[in-house]
Amino acid sequence: MNSAYENFTREEIIAENIRQKKVIDELTEKFSQAEKTNSEYQFKVLHLETELAQLKRMIFGSRSERFVPAAIPGQTTLALETEIIEAKPPDTETITYTRKKKEDSQPIKRGRQPLPAHLERIKIVIEPQEDISGLKCIGEEITEEMDYKPGKLFVNQYVRPKYVTPETEDGSQKVLIGELPSRPIEKGIPGPGLLAQILIDKYADHLPCYRQIQRYQRLGVNIAASTISEWIRMITESWIKPLYDLHREIILNHSYLQGDETTIKVLDRNKKGKTHLGYYWVYHSPLTNMVLFEYQKGRGSEAPRELLKDFKGRLQTDGYAAYENLHNPDITLFCCMAHARRYFDQALNNDKVRAEFMLKQIQELYAIESKARKLNFTYEQRYELRQKESLPILKDIEAWLKNNIIQVLPKSPIGQAIAYSLERWNKLAYYATDGEVEIDNNLVENAIRPVALGRKNYLFAGSHEAAQRAAMVYSLLATCKKNNIEPYHWLRDVLTKIPDTKSSELHSLLPIKQECT
Repeated sequence: MNSAYENFTREEIIAENIRQKKVIDELTEKFSQAEKTNSEYQFKVLHLETELAQLKRMIFGSRSERFVPAAIPGQTTLALETEIIEAKPPDTETITYTRKKKEDSQPIKRGRQPLPAHLERIKIVIEPQEDISGLKCIGEEITEEMDYKPGKLFVNQYVRPKYVTPETEDGSQKVLIGELPSRPIEKGIPGPGLLAQILIDKYADHLPCYRQIQRYQRLGVNIAASTISEWIRMITESWIKPLYDLHREIILNHSYLQGDETTIKVLDRNKKGKTHLGYYWVYHSPLTNMVLFEYQKGRGSEAPRELLKDFKGRLQTDGYAAYENLHNPDITLFCCMAHARRYFDQALNNDKVRAEFMLKQIQELYAIESKARKLNFTYEQRYELRQKESLPILKDIEAWLKNNIIQVLPKSPIGQAIAYSLERWNKLAYYATDGEVEIDNNLVENAIRPVALGRKNYLFAGSHEAAQRAAMVYSLLATCKKNNIEPYHWLRDVLTKIPDTKSSELHSLLPIKQECT
């Protein structure tokens, strides 16, 4: 018996054992808690390292998501260990060929490209300083330079002579005068060209009103900020809105839309010194190249639910949960492969092997899409190509996702990437079953870019109403861009014609192919 317990009674020994067991249990609990805390800290360190790597990439590195696989093309195995194989010297062979001598080859034409033929040519004739009387002209040398004149303001002065008719038998006479053409702002100062330029500067070239005012001041004309703001309000509410409403109705009648959303800061009378974070909900029709912006105060599901309550067709999104609650059985919802790919790109620093494998698989899917695009495949031909080449890859990816989801930490970047794709897999792979739809949502994301540029320049919208007016203009200008239509000339033409255009003929002013209506 241990000497420490020689003088202990039986009861004291039992009590001491109980005390020691309690101490052991407490130490075991503390050890378990320490292990748990250590795991939490390890995850936090991993999470912070991932965030730091992404932040460094945003600040110092390229934001491109282009993936160049490190492995040999065709290699798709996930070897966790590498085997070093000694390379043997390559076999050599002798190749002979015949080519032309340098003096016999055609000279390479060098020099600058000719200036565009559509530019106006202002002819400036320069005669010799010497006396040329009686001399014969044997030719001429032409030198061209491209020059520029800053935009200028001018005044359209409508002069309407008045005429009086001869006296009638009862002695009455009638005064005749020409009728003024319809104008965008009745009895207003600005013409359609100036109004179009203000809107294009602000919403296409992202030039805030105060910078436009400074430019007009350099031309010797002072225009108040309140005046320009009022012109924009009057034009959008009187003429852009009916065109936008028709545009909105047409795009919502299409059978395939892509949806996305982006933020816009808005001044709110109820929030002194602060701005409200509103949202532009953006929809793009790839089949007709039409874009629709709609402003909403929030990012809840109420916005798309109300707008798309009568929509029938396919809707492609980034997987945002708000689109899951549309309560419209006529909508087929599917997702964007580029968003899934983005998660794996962000997981490269966490699990390089798994992330690179998925990026390579997705790269092969995009190569198939590129092939169809280069060969100008019809929708039916693209469907057949996807069924033949994309579908087997998609099945392999699904099996890989299911196998690897149980091998990674759920909250790690690679775990989140796999979970994101696996939860939405049927919606990600849907594109392979329909030749009309795209593999990703990039087309609608491209349409949103002008808003991001605008945020950096004019910073915020003056009110919720102003934000919606901007949405109207963005919709039409983005559609111009999609259809390769020069926006200034289109808008100037619209503002010239729309005052005399009947409601039934408004569709002729939209920047789209007329068969789309």
